[in-house]
Amino acid sequence: MLTWLQRDSLKFPPLEKAMRDPNGLLAAGGDLSADRLIQAYRHGCFPWFSEGQPILWWSPDPRTVLFPDELHVSRSLGKLLRQKRYEVTFDQDFPAVIRACAAPRDYADGTWITDAMQTAYMELHARGYAHSVEVWDQGLLVGGLYGLAMGQLFFGESMFSRADNASKFGFATLVNHLKDAGFVLIDCQMPTDHLHSLGARAIPRREFAGYLQQHLDQPGRAPWVC
Repeated sequence: MLTWLQRDSLKFPPLEKAMRDPNGLLAAGGDLSADRLIQAYRHGCFPWFSEGQPILWWSPDPRTVLFPDELHVSRSLGKLLRQKRYEVTFDQDFPAVIRACAAPRDYADGTWITDAMQTAYMELHARGYAHSVEVWDQGLLVGGLYGLAMGQLFFGESMFSRADNASKFGFATLVNHLKDAGFVLIDCQMPTDHLHSLGARAIPRREFAGYLQQHLDQPGRAPWVC
């Protein structure tokens, strides 16, 4: 039975209560307050829903993650990185990045990054949890991504690209900075061909929960101020 969250409580059900079909649906309801979102990521779940639906919280099993040492750089991407084809910045324009991630895409109907979601993650950015990566080409924003950082873990949310390999360029740059800063894992949530091409793979939810327990409260440096 699906658990409905109450607005006066930040408690989530155990991850083991998540449904098998659809995979990972853990709870519904509640709100998108910053405190609840922080608790959700610490617990091992995240919000994902479309306009008109109730807020849905997910914890899929298995979980798609990327370990910094396992980043795969293709020949074409490696060439762009060596050429320094694009300029990459951190936290220079979070609003523009999340708006671009929410923009319509040819392969999808609508977006799960609703206005309410954008407002919620803007608040997380103001609190120092959510961060953006911007990819620039001669002063134009051509790609980027955003996510949350807690301890030695980064929780990726979404990325966009308006130029050849721009999002991969930004992601690879971020992963290298996270590796240097002592981060141990990037949560990618759901599997996609795009993420798999970069080295992401699936691990059991129980193993993912172990990483949360071990590394959420470990001190991590901030690559976005490099």
